[in-house]
Amino acid sequence: MEFPKRKPNRLASYDYDREGVYFITICTQDRKCILSRIVGGGVLDAPATHLRSYGAVVDRRIREMNQVYSNVQTVKYVIMPNHVHLLICIDQQEHYGAAGTSRTPSPTNEIIPRYVSTFKRLCNREVGMNIWQRSYHDHIIRGKADFEMIWNYIDT
Repeated sequence: MEFPKRKPNRLASYDYDREGVYFITICTQDRKCILSRIVGGGVLDAPATHLRSYGAVVDRRIREMNQVYSNVQTVKYVIMPNHVHLLICIDQQEHYGAAGTSRTPSPTNEIIPRYVSTFKRLCNREVGMNIWQRSYHDHIIRGKADFEMIWNYIDT
């Protein structure tokens, strides 16, 4: 039996050991709409998301992740009904160990998977079940225009 070939989700020419800004998308298990609901969107009001109970857990955990990883900051995010968009910034200069001692920076290609794994695990533990799909999508922000486009995408 021949399995379908998966498209690599990493940019072949990019050095993942570099610091930078990344756009991360994490989907719920089976794309169930359990995180929020979209309200509004009528003629006079703009659509907005209202968090469900699982979405409130996710929101709190996103904000807490800035303390878990001193070198990774969530600069913008949105919690949609069945997925989360995160705009994160990795700064290798500010990487410290648990006791505040300096250590060799981890390669970025290790930081993002570890960050996502920790985030999912903390959410799942509090919710009491697995709410996340196995994988995630990441996109390297490649310049000011790309950053502004993603920022506006998250905003709207």
